[in-house]
Amino acid sequence: MLIGRKNEIAVLQNAIQDDYSHFIAVYGRRRIGKTFLVREAYNYRFTFQYAGLSEGGLKEQIFAFEASIKDAGGISSSKRKNWMEAFEDLKDLIRVSQEKKKIIFIDELSWMDTQNGDLLIALENFWNGWASARRDIVLIVCASATSWMLSKVIHNKGGLYNRLTEQIGLSQFSLAECEEYIKANGLALTRNQIMQYYMIFGGVPFYWGFLEKGLSLSQNIDRILFSKNAPLKQEFKYLYASVFKNPRVYLSIIEALGKKKIGMTREEIIEKSGVGNSGDLSTKLEELESCGFIRKYDAYGNKKKNAIYQLIDNFTLFHYQFLEDEPTDEHFWTNQINTPRINTWQGLAFERVCMEHVKEIKNKLGISGVQTDVNSWCCKADPDKGVRGSQIDLLIVRKDQVINLCEMKYSDFEYTITESVDGDIRRKISDFKLMTKTKYAIYPTLVTTYGMTNNSYSGNIQSLITMDDLFG
Repeated sequence: MLIGRKNEIAVLQNAIQDDYSHFIAVYGRRRIGKTFLVREAYNYRFTFQYAGLSEGGLKEQIFAFEASIKDAGGISSSKRKNWMEAFEDLKDLIRVSQEKKKIIFIDELSWMDTQNGDLLIALENFWNGWASARRDIVLIVCASATSWMLSKVIHNKGGLYNRLTEQIGLSQFSLAECEEYIKANGLALTRNQIMQYYMIFGGVPFYWGFLEKGLSLSQNIDRILFSKNAPLKQEFKYLYASVFKNPRVYLSIIEALGKKKIGMTREEIIEKSGVGNSGDLSTKLEELESCGFIRKYDAYGNKKKNAIYQLIDNFTLFHYQFLEDEPTDEHFWTNQINTPRINTWQGLAFERVCMEHVKEIKNKLGISGVQTDVNSWCCKADPDKGVRGSQIDLLIVRKDQVINLCEMKYSDFEYTITESVDGDIRRKISDFKLMTKTKYAIYPTLVTTYGMTNNSYSGNIQSLITMDDLFG
């Protein structure tokens, strides 16, 4: 069953409704559901479909491609030596098809791009020189190697430049979509349990398919990640390797960012990762951002050139926190429940989930239609200015001259604003006003799981967002 993806489905289905040919690129990180989306949107009915071989050379790739043409009812040839020749057989298959719209789905396109091959030249010739001149073709190309898709297809500077009619970048599910998935599969999880699983895996649909009925959440996590034959125990090793052809440099950036919660500037990344300062670094940062592994944001008041890059991928952060040392306890997660280590992680992970659901926070605040900037901000102590030093992870800066200063607190019960917490919030507001000289009104906003207790300090909170609000 296909959950969500309404806009993406509309793009794919609209392509078969008009009288023009379409060239659509679908991209996104490993396990995000690209192939499943395309197949479901077209009800598994294609004039031709082919998936590149992960390990095959040019000879093996073309042999498999020709075999797929034969499977689709076309005439294949074992004599084809290059992609230009192979695509001629694809043209012949399309010419004899009686379907009103010929849907051509080429999956894992990057794997077909072997050394000394002519794939992109052939693809360019197929589309520019033939398919685009017809009115009855929908060509969909897809690949998990997102960096390859971005550089070779979407941002192609050669013959494929600006030739795509549509592009679909698949992002992860929201909490609401994960809840819909859970219900559709007959699983019984509370919203807090759904959110805890989201803290580990984010909204990557594939990972949610491993949950088993009849097991508690902690039992499921142990079985999926920590047991002897855990299906996702080695997932991190393949995650970046599947997305990037040369993952080592990307991992150097990721590992550097993983050591600083609030993120780093470009200069700090160069210093900590050892990656050189070049245009290639900019490309790699853009690719990591496109895959959803990192986010780029502007610290409040800073110029664009001082943008901050922050590691936000839930599974990557969980890996560095709990999996990198390869624990041998098959019941690791169950045995760690309520320990300081888990509690600290939950607090940080909850903050990330909140930052991934700013749209839902804005809806609850009643400002979904208001133009906003989303920032973080920090400052060092400066006694001469009366500044004590603060870090604010989420600021929603509104066009109506209000700033929601969001405090994100994970709790198993209603959260209590103590004297210490109240003082901490007031300190942050004071530091922020002193350092930024802002004239905007500052609204302390609490984002927590189950609401807050009513006491003498709770009245200082202007807005309250609960876990249910994050589910939209």
